[in-house]
Amino acid sequence: MSGQPQLDYPAGRKAIIAFAGIAGSVAMVLSATIANVAIPSVMGAFGVGQDQAQWAATAFIATMVVSQLLSAWFSTALGMRLAFLILNATFLVGALICVVTPNLDVLIFGRVLQGFAAGSVQPMVMVLIFRLFPAEQRGFAMGLYSMGIMIAPTLGPMVGGFVIDALSWREVFLVPVPVCLLSMLLGLMFLPAGGGSARWPGFDWLSFALLCASIFMLLAAGANGQRWGWLSDTLVTIATLGLLSGVLFVWRQLVSSAPILDMSLFRIPQFAAAVFLALVFGFGNFASSYLMPVYVQEVQGFPPSLAGTMLVPAGLLMMVGSPLFGRLTDSYPGHLMVMLGLILFSLGNWLLSETDVNTSFLTFVLLVCLARSGMSLINPALSAAALGALTAEQLTRGSGTINFCRQFGGAVGITSIVVFMERRTQFHGDALAATQTADNVASAELLERVRSLMGEGGVVEPQRAAAALHYLGQVVEAQATTMGFKDGFMALVVVFVLALFPAWLLGAVRRRSAGQAGRVSTRR
Repeated sequence: MSGQPQLDYPAGRKAIIAFAGIAGSVAMVLSATIANVAIPSVMGAFGVGQDQAQWAATAFIATMVVSQLLSAWFSTALGMRLAFLILNATFLVGALICVVTPNLDVLIFGRVLQGFAAGSVQPMVMVLIFRLFPAEQRGFAMGLYSMGIMIAPTLGPMVGGFVIDALSWREVFLVPVPVCLLSMLLGLMFLPAGGGSARWPGFDWLSFALLCASIFMLLAAGANGQRWGWLSDTLVTIATLGLLSGVLFVWRQLVSSAPILDMSLFRIPQFAAAVFLALVFGFGNFASSYLMPVYVQEVQGFPPSLAGTMLVPAGLLMMVGSPLFGRLTDSYPGHLMVMLGLILFSLGNWLLSETDVNTSFLTFVLLVCLARSGMSLINPALSAAALGALTAEQLTRGSGTINFCRQFGGAVGITSIVVFMERRTQFHGDALAATQTADNVASAELLERVRSLMGEGGVVEPQRAAAALHYLGQVVEAQATTMGFKDGFMALVVVFVLALFPAWLLGAVRRRSAGQAGRVSTRR
């Protein structure tokens, strides 16, 4: 960023430009979570299971991850204003496609366009703020940007829920449109024109293509395993090609003079440990954000608006808690803060796995707040530990790498948790169905009560028996679904408990590095 010239504009124009950039970026980030509460509606509209409907969330996040790598190229090749306008227009086209989509595949394509624009715009806006304001004002401006980026995913599910209740799930994708249009208008009027390169700058397009192919092929293989068969020729072929693309991408980064991701940073033990924990953080953060609104709608019967509102207190807690816990990181060892955060998140999800249809709304709010308080402890400590191990020259590359890994973990987290729940739901369904025999007293009593109630309603005997059996099947399916979600929460607990070991190693590596530095200083 230091090579970028400052933009010498009057204070009023600077404020308008900053507002345009921040508003557009926040509107796009809002779309990352606004669709989560629409997943049950999408499942019903297109007659698909969670393993397919989850792509409405995963496609956005996965594309957002890889498109961040193109942000600098867009700005250099097209100039800040043209790049900003094109990306906003791309986002709007994606939103309109999602609104009028006739099937799930077209919906996913629209989400890919939205994610592509959202990922490319975020780094661009950060550079814009850096160029607009002098050093003594950047902290405040970046604070406003960071607050907007944190508020957006917090309010997304609630706003989406109210829109679904009032209109339908399709109109959810129109929510960011007015803000994006305003952002485009202000950008067209006030962003600096020109600045594009006479010749398009170089970019390692082959590495970028390999990375995209690897991520999307592996996610597709994981998401479709239940339907295609885990050992089917199609799945094995796609998974193999995805792994091969990933290996080739890593190899190119190791031999390239200008890599997209600097793999040499992983030779620093403290940074490598922090990046692994960032993957775990992203996994749990996005997986739980997806899981909670779907769970309370599918099992508890909450309307979308209530499901979204349930997440707001926890989001506000994260927004307020992150800077406060960041101050604690300055006073206490970072690995202890990470370990405490892992424990709190695990405890919250373990308690969520014990909930049932009788659990109150307030209880859910408190348990989600407990889990999210753990995330607030983890994030600042991880960033400080990772970047604290780098030199000044490595900071830019290191911050990009850890941010990429955190969001990549989120894309993997949603797909993994959905696949795991689908498998566990099927397992519990088969196990419960096997117990529905003539010797099952509880089932026999339930069937008799249902037949009796239907008889009182005037239903003839043959229809009573068929209806009672159908109802029993629905009860079994509902119970299996509930148990599948509970297993999903427990899976998050297991992942975060296992992450305690690398978190402890993070402290050990840091102490060893500090000891070595002390010995070198003593010799001098």
